[in-house]
Amino acid sequence: MTNNENKKSPIARRKFLQTLGSAVAGGAILSVSGGLMYRAKRQEATLYWQIDPQKCTQCGRCETHCVLPISAVKCIHANKVCGYCDLCGGYYRSNVKELNTAAENLMCPTGAIERQFVEDPYFEYTINESLCNGCGKCVKGCTSFGNGSLYLQIKRDLCKDCNECKIATVCASGAITRVAFDMAYQLKE
Repeated sequence: MTNNENKKSPIARRKFLQTLGSAVAGGAILSVSGGLMYRAKRQEATLYWQIDPQKCTQCGRCETHCVLPISAVKCIHANKVCGYCDLCGGYYRSNVKELNTAAENLMCPTGAIERQFVEDPYFEYTINESLCNGCGKCVKGCTSFGNGSLYLQIKRDLCKDCNECKIATVCASGAITRVAFDMAYQLKE
C-alpha cells in the first residue's frame, strides 16, 4: 500500500463529520424533548383529583362510574360543623316511623355511618370508610335536613389518579377537578 492509499479522502471525512453532527444534534433534541416530557409527567403527577364540596350535587355517579370496583370517593364528616343531633338527616331517612337503628330507617345502604351516644341528646357520627361506597345519599340527607357536615371527597390513597377521571367526565356539576397537592382536600368549615 502506498502512503496515499492509507490517508482518508477529504470527502469521506467530511461525510463522517456531517453524519456525526446530525447524530449529536438528534440526540440533543431527544434529550431536551425527553426532559420536557419528564417534567410534564412529574408536574402532572403532583396534581390530584378532588371534589369541590360546594359544587357537588350528590348525583350518585361517584359510586357507579369510578374505575375501581368500590369507588375511591368516600363520605367525609366535618366534625367542627356537625351538630351531633339525635335526628341526623344523614343518618336517618326522612319520615321514619321510629328513631331506631333498623336498616329500613337508615339513609346509608351499606351501614357505613356509625352512631355513638355522647350525652343526652347528643350522638357522635363516624364514617366507616371500608363500608362507604361513595353513593352520596347521606350527604344529600345531611345537606337537605341538616347543616351539611357530611360531604364527598376522593381519597388520595385509594384513587388510581387516572389521566382522565371517569367520574369527572360524567360529573354534571363540574365538581371534580385536578388540583395541586397544596390545594388538595378542600374541607367544609
